[in-house]
This record gives sequence, structure tokens and C-alpha cells, in this order.
Amino acid sequence: MPVGVTHSDVLENRHWITVDEYHRMIEAGSLGEDDRVQLIAGAVVAMTPQGPAHALVIQNLTRLVARGLAADFALRPQLPLTLPGDSEPEPDLAVVRLEDARSREHHPRTALLVVEVAGDSLRLDRQTKAALYARAGIPEYWIVNLAETTVEVHCDPDSETGAYRAKMIVSSEGTLVAASVPGLRVNVADLFV
Repeated sequence: MPVGVTHSDVLENRHWITVDEYHRMIEAGSLGEDDRVQLIAGAVVAMTPQGPAHALVIQNLTRLVARGLAADFALRPQLPLTLPGDSEPEPDLAVVRLEDARSREHHPRTALLVVEVAGDSLRLDRQTKAALYARAGIPEYWIVNLAETTVEVHCDPDSETGAYRAKMIVSSEGTLVAASVPGLRVNVADLFV
């Protein structure tokens, strides 16, 4: 940062963009498929690179969740969700209703369950993304905590405050039972093997 310029100066003078502007940047080639970014509350944010542990958990999670889904749901690994408030995150996993995933014109605008795998991104996932998903009314949000081999389950979103009213931690000996996706059960230990 230049001498004499503070962090708050940068934030106050930052240009926040809309989802439409973000899409125009993609269409114009300013952002490409290889750019690992997402739009969070009007800011283009770099995505944390994935280490082997992160990738393994996403691989296991995708396989385990896919087994538990009925045919009227779609599984979206690392694909965009267009949410209110000028955000288009790319969660590690999202479960959406099949009809919400069939558009060729736009990404799904909601999900039943969103999962983030968190190593270095734990603070962002607990604070910024939890608030984003709660404001969007996403009924269930899981954070897979790589360091502690646990899953933080957030339910009952309050869209006004941007917070989840119910939170619990499921240990590696426990089983995740999705409240928002009928029949979905995942043994936490299976995520980390």
C-alpha cells in the first residue's frame, strides 16, 4: 500500500460491482475460466488455492453426498450460485433443486445446502460467507474444518441479521444428517479418509 494511504482509505474508495458487471467482465474476457475468483458482496475475491487435504475432502464429499441425493436434486461442486446483494460465490459443494439448476441463462439463485471446506479460509467461511448464505435464506450451511476434522453445521437462517440461529459442531465420530435435504446422511470420518 502506498505511504500515507490507509486500509480504510482503500475500502472507502473501492468500486463495488454488481453481478451484471461481473458477468460482463467474464464475457469481455477480463476474467477467464482459469481465474480463481468469486464475487462476494460486490468485491471480486481471489479463491484460496487447494492443497491435497482440501481436494481430498471435496472429492469424498462429492461422492458421499451424490449417493444420498434423490433424483429431484442437483449436486453442484465448485459452481456459482447467484445470490442477492451482488454476490456470486462458488461454494465447494451446493445441493439445489433440480429445476433451479436447469437454466442456460443464469446460475441457481438459491440452494438447500451449501458446503465450504475450510483450511486457510476458515475465518472468511465462518464470518463473511455465513452471513452471505444466511441473508440469502439458504437453510443449511456446513463448514468442513480441515484442522480439527469436524463439521460446523449452521441452520435456521435469519435473512435480516445475516446470521444462523442454530449452530453445532459434529466431530469425526459423528454423522451429518441434513435437515434441508431428505435422506442425506454423511459419516464425518468418511470425509477425511
